[in-house]
Amino acid sequence: MGFSYNPLWKLLIDRGMNKQDLREAIGLSPSTIAKMSKGNYVAMEVLDKICNYLDCSLNDIVQHVLDQEE
Repeated sequence: MGFSYNPLWKLLIDRGMNKQDLREAIGLSPSTIAKMSKGNYVAMEVLDKICNYLDCSLNDIVQHVLDQEE
């Protein structure tokens, strides 16, 4: 899997925001939010914008998930 954005979604809930609020506040495209919702990679620039807007660190919005071998 690689990375999970679940910490970001939890942080938004704690701050009374939703994905749409974040998208509009920093000018993200709907496709970027969709990628994040699916756990896909996004540009570091996007993560930087989110961290700056929410005044948080990368660890507050992204979690590394170890790949499990079958």
